[in-house]
Amino acid sequence: MSLAMNKGELLDTVAEKAGVSKKVADAVVSATIDSIMEAVSGGDKVTLVGFGSFEPRDRKQREGRNPKTGETMTIPATTVPAFSAGKAFKEKVAA
Repeated sequence: MSLAMNKGELLDTVAEKAGVSKKVADAVVSATIDSIMEAVSGGDKVTLVGFGSFEPRDRKQREGRNPKTGETMTIPATTVPAFSAGKAFKEKVAA
């Protein structure tokens, strides 16, 4: 078992499980990822029951330190993408 699966390996697995060509798998996986990114960047939450949810989360402005100089600096507020694993996904990983 590898420590990480890259996109090519994912496409091979999807193509095999779905019984489609790698080209079709690539189109479907890429469209899925693009759709999730567009929805989350637009402020929407995407829920895939059993798998998990993708959503934008707001981070407040906070104080931090420059690791090189130790000088205090302000880290501005920002919105970041977040993923929360669903129950079935958590159970599969824990098994």
